[in-house]
Amino acid sequence: MSKRIFLQIFISCILCFSLKAQDKQLISVRSLSQKHPDSALIILKKIHAEATDKKDGLTEGLCLQQMGQICYNQGHYAQALDFYLHADKVFNDLNNPNLSAANMGEMGVLYYYNKQLDKARAMYNKAMGIYTQTRNLKGQAEILGNIGHLYEKSRQYDSAFYYQNLALKKYTQANYKQGAAKIYENLGSIYEDLAKYDSAYASFNHSLQLYEEEHNEIGTIEVVNNLGDILRKTGRYAQSIVQSRKAMAMAEETGNIYQLAACSKDLGKAYELMNRMDSAYHYAELSRKYSLDVYSKDGVNQTAFLQVLYDINKKSEEIDRLNNIRKINRIIGGAVVIVAVLLIALGVVIFSRQRLKIKDQNALAKQKEAEHELMQLELKNQHLQEENLKQLLDVKSRELSTHTLNLIKNNQFLEHLRSSLQAMVKDDKRDQKKQMQQLILQINESFNHEQHWKEFTTAFEQVHQQFFDSIKKYSSELTSADMRLIALLRINLDSADIATLLGISTDSLRVSRYRLRKKLNIPQGDNLTAFIQTL
Repeated sequence: MSKRIFLQIFISCILCFSLKAQDKQLISVRSLSQKHPDSALIILKKIHAEATDKKDGLTEGLCLQQMGQICYNQGHYAQALDFYLHADKVFNDLNNPNLSAANMGEMGVLYYYNKQLDKARAMYNKAMGIYTQTRNLKGQAEILGNIGHLYEKSRQYDSAFYYQNLALKKYTQANYKQGAAKIYENLGSIYEDLAKYDSAYASFNHSLQLYEEEHNEIGTIEVVNNLGDILRKTGRYAQSIVQSRKAMAMAEETGNIYQLAACSKDLGKAYELMNRMDSAYHYAELSRKYSLDVYSKDGVNQTAFLQVLYDINKKSEEIDRLNNIRKINRIIGGAVVIVAVLLIALGVVIFSRQRLKIKDQNALAKQKEAEHELMQLELKNQHLQEENLKQLLDVKSRELSTHTLNLIKNNQFLEHLRSSLQAMVKDDKRDQKKQMQQLILQINESFNHEQHWKEFTTAFEQVHQQFFDSIKKYSSELTSADMRLIALLRINLDSADIATLLGISTDSLRVSRYRLRKKLNIPQGDNLTAFIQTL
């Protein structure tokens, strides 16, 4: 079970004793977000709006926190942090320390994955202080495990063991088996890094027993696969294959494509070490197929999620703009009323005191009436501008929909080519070379389709406004190819997927990344992707 899923289950547990009907809906949305993040985000936005209208601070804060979790899972770190910060303010206003601490833990994880380790540790320390005051054992254990994870990734294994064992002790005191299972899994990973395979195997076994007791299918699959890794690394290939096949069978039952790809890859490695190349090749190809399915699924989910995020941001901006216009209209209306009252008062005073100047007063009244008409004309112009802006928003929405359809068609085209190649391999015809050259030409045409890139760039700029202007401040030598690479890194694609979209080899991509680092003057040791993600 991943750390994100574990953290979400933990938050659900600390809230389960005070749930209302709407809060129960939030838990179902959290489950939905694992497979359909775009749909979950739409539902959460609706619940958040209703909670804001009803002044339900608890539901409002939980919605913001879950929206932050979804954006984090999809790689949109800046948007996730914005949601977390808003949730932090709401929880502080509610004076709910446990929810504030849980939200701080979320922000700590976000800072960790953005390589801001000092900020991550500061957040963990704040959350730990609150959990200590409230005597929340589960919360303390969660934070201690995260701190141990920090030390593990920096290879300070003594400190990592210390904090993970503290976390295990807290979970044991709280009788929380899910948490203890995760800590045993973490300890197994540390032992595996240190090549202490017997200890790693024992820790993974403890974790597996607890996951099975709690009927945690995802955690069970991961740990069984880890046991297969340990057996393979210790030369027990046949036993390794048994464990990997077991994990693969469970992954098939749950429809977990990610684990199917991992299990297939591990089986391929084991058969290769046993010098059974036919089986090794079979599982390597199976792993590649599942990886392609994962990539296709992630691509569709990312496109849908970007559309939803774009629509939500645009609607929020439109609501703010309309609210500002209403405020201005109220001010103008009040000013008109005040002016009218003053004019009437002035007219009465002047009329009562100076009857001889009635003609001058009438002229003044007509002048004010003309000013009023001019103000009405200005208001009409403002309404026309509002209509024009609405029409422009509709046009942009249609453009993004068209771009999404083009991407889907391109994916279908590539799927067709893959099926054709597989059929050619099976048929073993003599004229395969000619057919393959034709397919290669079609693929090259797909890679060089400049219109798709233009549509992608347009959609990207609408979602990430001013991003290209910001990146150009770091270098004036960036080419169009550099900007494409930067855009793909921004949406958090891995190297293999970027090389496929650009139509180049991974070695060429490595050279392009190196040249881009030089142009952006990124110091040696800093991560290029992390740098672009933080802009």
